[in-house]
Amino acid sequence: MPALAAELVQLKVDVIVAVASPAISAAQKATATIPIVMATTGDPVSSGFVKSLARPGGNITGLSNMGGDTGAKDVDLLLSVVPKLARIGVLVSPTSTTYRAISESVKAGAQKAGVKTLVAEVSTPEEIERAFAMMARENVGAVIVGAAPFFSLRRPQLAELAIRYRMPSIFGNRAYVEAGGLMSYGQNYLRAASYVDKIFKGAKPGDLPVEQPITLELVINLKTANALGLTIPQTLLLRADEVIQ
Repeated sequence: MPALAAELVQLKVDVIVAVASPAISAAQKATATIPIVMATTGDPVSSGFVKSLARPGGNITGLSNMGGDTGAKDVDLLLSVVPKLARIGVLVSPTSTTYRAISESVKAGAQKAGVKTLVAEVSTPEEIERAFAMMARENVGAVIVGAAPFFSLRRPQLAELAIRYRMPSIFGNRAYVEAGGLMSYGQNYLRAASYVDKIFKGAKPGDLPVEQPITLELVINLKTANALGLTIPQTLLLRADEVIQ
């Protein structure tokens, strides 16, 4: 990533859009003048990307998923699809700075709902394969996949395994559902484009407040639901921001 960021700086691009903390950090180290738009990150203040959410300062601004605690909601959405769900798998990657927070959030939500959880930590494609096989042996009825840059690179694999092992799945953003996941609930990272637009129109990144996930979107893939033999309740379909046929 440092080499790629340096290449962008040498090309004298007008804006760099960076997805997740490792990319943002690489871009930050490569330039202090070219505007950098964060498409997603956890806590940009503690990471040293911005001075504050309201007044970023410097050349970085964009989206933060800090405060977007969706663990309980993810559990609720899965229960609306599988009412008799007894155990939920939680797939997380130690490479993500927020993996512990995600695990604890889901555990707390599941405990309130009377559902057991099984957390699996993975950091390679092979470990993902083994994790799904292990969850199937342990009678996991659905899976929540935590946010992580590593998972973004494995979207088709995650979607395929969830279908193969007959596990309804929920993710943090729509890209996974477009790749074949069942549902997503989270921030719309495409909103980063609005920052690029403002910067092109003359705004300074340091003056643009970092946006937190105030409004979260629900996306459902009906094709995947059919592959799993699931009937999505009409009430849930009506709540969805988008239904992929």
